[in-house]
Amino acid sequence: MFRYACMILFLVLGSEIQLSCSTEVSVNDTAHKLCLYANLNVNFTVTYEAIGKVNHTAEFILPAIVNASGSTCDKDTSTLELRFGKGHSWTIKFTNESKTYNAHDIVFTYNLADDSIFKNASSNETKSVTFTQSISDVSMDTYYSCKSEDTMEKGSVVQTLWNVSMQAFIINGTKSDKDTVCAMDRTTTPMPTTHITNATTPPAPTTPSPLPTPKTGNYSVSGNHSVCLLASMGLQISFKHGLDFKKMNIDPEHLNVNGNCSVNKSDATLVLRSDQMDLTFTFQEDGKKFRLHAVNFMIKLTNGTFTASNTNLSIWEAAVGSSYMCNKEQSYNITDTFSVNTFSLQVQPFEVNGNAFATAEECQADMGDANFVVPIAVGVALGVLIIIVLVAYFIGRRRNLGSGYESF
Repeated sequence: MFRYACMILFLVLGSEIQLSCSTEVSVNDTAHKLCLYANLNVNFTVTYEAIGKVNHTAEFILPAIVNASGSTCDKDTSTLELRFGKGHSWTIKFTNESKTYNAHDIVFTYNLADDSIFKNASSNETKSVTFTQSISDVSMDTYYSCKSEDTMEKGSVVQTLWNVSMQAFIINGTKSDKDTVCAMDRTTTPMPTTHITNATTPPAPTTPSPLPTPKTGNYSVSGNHSVCLLASMGLQISFKHGLDFKKMNIDPEHLNVNGNCSVNKSDATLVLRSDQMDLTFTFQEDGKKFRLHAVNFMIKLTNGTFTASNTNLSIWEAAVGSSYMCNKEQSYNITDTFSVNTFSLQVQPFEVNGNAFATAEECQADMGDANFVVPIAVGVALGVLIIIVLVAYFIGRRRNLGSGYESF
């Protein structure tokens, strides 16, 4: 990252939380007075074309240490420009409306030549995306406050902000202790239920209400004109947003299904998408076995957006060329605040032939009852054998005693 040394001074502090770092920036004007302040969290998800004409997804954060040398302050406009990494930047511009100030656009620029983020990108272009961000009617001499997650999507880029505090046109170089709260933080409307069966949310923290068994969805992903991934499962998700626990069934009848399989067959993704949510499963293989490696989840709520991600999983494992099956309900804690329950699960991400599942390797839960059969049968057989031996011994001994001989 870069250090700032110019006429405009800045301070950057940060601590890691959730998917992003808190980035704190104080910009001083040429008179060395504080004129612009920001403390925020930003997460980026960018889908790009990699070598081999396959789509990859990169997820990264606005880091704690940035370069704010392009930031400016004057009477009518203020610009916060944060540069980071190898050619990336995040810029927001404020306008002075006399008694209030506004910000309507955020420009995010990313450099595909940065291989540390965009691995094997087929292009080295630098691209820019403009998000329409309505921060309006912020009272002068107050800071804008928004704790809720605010997700914006433009083309192949998704940006999520949360825990935002920003103040422009600071008076007398002193940040205000008064805030103008965003509309999302003031909203208490419950989350939408369109296309998703939603349980009643308890007021505060308690166990989610039970739901019926979800419908089983049958999904497939094609690559190179043939099916490269098959999945069949019922899905139920649970997550904690603020103090609320939410649990819902995923309805397969209202999903858009897509994904991709890499040319070298090293990874495959299944993406389930509705109007409100994205759920992505990523599989990897090491030549002999495949496993579920990552799960990414995002859902839009009326009071913000919930996201969760884990790229260090090792579940649903089976030999390449076979499928993985688990009929019994299984619960997987993806993160501390997000879990997935599966019902009648069967997946096969590689070497699919004839658009049908190969022979399945069963999960331990399905084999649990069968695992007791062999030990029990062996135990019964040994018991019978011991009884036969004892009976034979006593019969033989009685015959010996009856014939008048005694063994020493």
